[in-house]
Amino acid sequence: MWSVVGDVAGGGRIDKICVSVISSFKCLFPTIWATMGGVKGQKMTIVVGRFRSVSRWLRLVTGRRNSAIPIFKNTPPYYSQLHGLLQPQKNTVIGHEYCTKVPRNVNMESLRSGYLFPEISKRELEHTRKHPHAKLIRLGVGDTTQPIPDIITSAMAKQVYALSTVQGYRGYGAEQGNLELRMAIAERFYKGMGVKGDEVFVSDGAQCDISRLQMLLGSNVTVAVQDPSFPAYVDSSVIVGQSGKLNEETGKYSKIVYMNCEPENNFFPDLSRTPRTDIIFFCSPNNPTGSAASRQQLKQLVDFAKANGSIIIYDSAYSAYISDNSPRSIFEIPGANEVAIEVSSFSKFAGFTGVRLGWTVVPEELRYSNGHPVMKDFDRIVCTCFNGASNIAQAGGLACLSPDGFQAVSCVVNHYKENAKILAETFDSIGLKVYGGKNSPYVWVHFPGSSSLNVFNEILERTHIVTIPGKGFGPAGEEYIRLSAFGHRECILEAASRLQNFYK
Repeated sequence: MWSVVGDVAGGGRIDKICVSVISSFKCLFPTIWATMGGVKGQKMTIVVGRFRSVSRWLRLVTGRRNSAIPIFKNTPPYYSQLHGLLQPQKNTVIGHEYCTKVPRNVNMESLRSGYLFPEISKRELEHTRKHPHAKLIRLGVGDTTQPIPDIITSAMAKQVYALSTVQGYRGYGAEQGNLELRMAIAERFYKGMGVKGDEVFVSDGAQCDISRLQMLLGSNVTVAVQDPSFPAYVDSSVIVGQSGKLNEETGKYSKIVYMNCEPENNFFPDLSRTPRTDIIFFCSPNNPTGSAASRQQLKQLVDFAKANGSIIIYDSAYSAYISDNSPRSIFEIPGANEVAIEVSSFSKFAGFTGVRLGWTVVPEELRYSNGHPVMKDFDRIVCTCFNGASNIAQAGGLACLSPDGFQAVSCVVNHYKENAKILAETFDSIGLKVYGGKNSPYVWVHFPGSSSLNVFNEILERTHIVTIPGKGFGPAGEEYIRLSAFGHRECILEAASRLQNFYK
């Protein structure tokens, strides 16, 4: 049943409550019989889920209209109109008369309510409904916008048509990926670094590989992350049970080490003050700050990992955007093959965000404390959990790495880099401190003393531009917003004009 505390938003008090079910509908619809405002037995209908009226909810789940009039006409998501007064006891679910005896994964209960980027997409949808005639410019979620070069899509199309022939049909491929593509990745991105083709595992994307690596490592390892950083590192750590409890005041999980990376330390952690952990997640160029670690900084990181017997999980998804002499791979640093795994992707340099293709390099020299090769265990994880990347996507990946294909995708990368430059110069002209935009498709803007969520909301409401509040990337992201340079040039120029007019 329900525990009840305090007053309902309408001013009445619920003294007793029970749930009955109208069984004539196709799904169960809960109603409440309550004592409100001294009138016993008054019937009250509540809204279940993210719907603003009971009639809309009923139409969705039953396909029928209903004459019920809700007490709360503008009920926002998560029952917030009730001000948290109704609190279901453990294992109680509104609208379901049957529950299994299977307990919920306690790690899932420790997660924040929603993953950052889908939550931003929901905000976009809400804003579009509120302002249906406004031209929304999306500079939030880092999704590519430029067409994939024809030389690459032609290779994928050829593979597709071949599947309709006896000679060209292929079913399951190797779980680790097409050997020709693995060799091409090693040659294109790791030439002279000692990385071999059989150390490259082709996948359906870097984010998927992060979760596979977490499955490999298990719940008993300790973890450090950059702060701010890509939220998948923290969220996947929570899901597998590495994180401990969330401190609501600090926004940090108790068992995760947050390595502060802010302008004051050139976005590189003070390793002399960083406690030892088993695993170190490190992204360069960093998402969201856009900062690329120098060769000297990465040497410090490798030496630190070696001294502590740690493993670095290095995310190089944005290495194609590096414009200076910063290393594009952790394996440019001597000794990294003994302490590092590298995750990367075709998404942001080849526009494969929807095609889905990535890779992970696990050197054969990397060993656990008992001497067992990490590569063998990762191979076992891949063979158990994955049937291999699409052969169509892999054909596109091979085309990307051909001389002509690589030149074509590099032109697209240059388009996004020019977009980033335009956005960075826009905020600089406004008088705000801007980071990133040089070695990364992201611009990281500082609004001193401001809540990042307030800045996000203000920009969205006043300019119809979607950004990302910095706090979504970790506690150190407060006072910042992130803008993505993935966009058509006319949209970037329009965004720059709107922002300059808004802040002038």
